[in-house]
Amino acid sequence: MWTEVASVEELQRRKKRKLVTVDDKEIALFWIDGAAYALRNSCIHKGRELVRGTLLKGRLVCPGHQWSFEPSTGWCEEKQRYQPAFPTKIEGDAVYVDPEKPLYEETRTTGP
Repeated sequence: MWTEVASVEELQRRKKRKLVTVDDKEIALFWIDGAAYALRNSCIHKGRELVRGTLLKGRLVCPGHQWSFEPSTGWCEEKQRYQPAFPTKIEGDAVYVDPEKPLYEETRTTGP
């Protein structure tokens, strides 16, 4: 189910990131190169908050142990694992997330 979580303007203003909660799921929302991306906030490695991570060369770097994730899929090439990522869409100025349909399951271990 699509849920409105932010406006594009708000996401651009807030250092291009925002922590949102949808259906008891903490989701780290990011604005990168004109698009919105949503990943589970708790890193699959050590549970660190991804919303506190660094955006570097179009990738999200975990603040704990520097695992690097592709924001569109959650894929970590170095470890061959997925961080749960969720579909997003933009309608007008509203950013929506569907937390019920992860793009990839975290147990999957092959690339996109």
